[in-house]
Amino acid sequence: MDQGLIPNRYAKALYKFALEKGDAEHMYGLMKSVAAAFAAQPRLQEVMINPYIVAADKTRLLTTAAGTDAATDRCYADFLRLLHDNRRIDFMRDIALAYLGIYRKANNIYLVNVVTASRLPDDEVERLRRLVEKHLDGASMEFSQSIDPQLIGGFVININSERLDASVSNELKQLRLKLLSN
Repeated sequence: MDQGLIPNRYAKALYKFALEKGDAEHMYGLMKSVAAAFAAQPRLQEVMINPYIVAADKTRLLTTAAGTDAATDRCYADFLRLLHDNRRIDFMRDIALAYLGIYRKANNIYLVNVVTASRLPDDEVERLRRLVEKHLDGASMEFSQSIDPQLIGGFVININSERLDASVSNELKQLRLKLLSN
């Protein structure tokens, strides 16, 4: 997903800076925490764009969202100061998402999500995980599982933008389309 020109430029600059400092992987973890905080608390973005909230308070919120503090994490603190000075702190959500994309691409990490109709036993999840690993030819992946009862049965595997739909609901949809076309 394209976050826009400004967030992408800042994310690239942050990635290069963190790489030079040997802190790119740690920054990846912080950006995952920031992105998760924005996902868990949608009002956080409202706070970031609110012109009546002081930038220092926004910086403290983002430091807390990352699960770090300015004294121990200089790279992150310097980046937040840059955003503050350039009045770009309201782009932090999109910058975090863009950074994650840049880091994953550079390190060949795939996002894998397995969606099932109900919770699978651990051995089945592990079997699907091995199947996906084989498909990715040994590349790294971030594996997650979610449940969607509307699938009725089967599963859907999402690997970045690739989708394998082996669900009962998809089969019923295909059958319906086939019947309607005759």
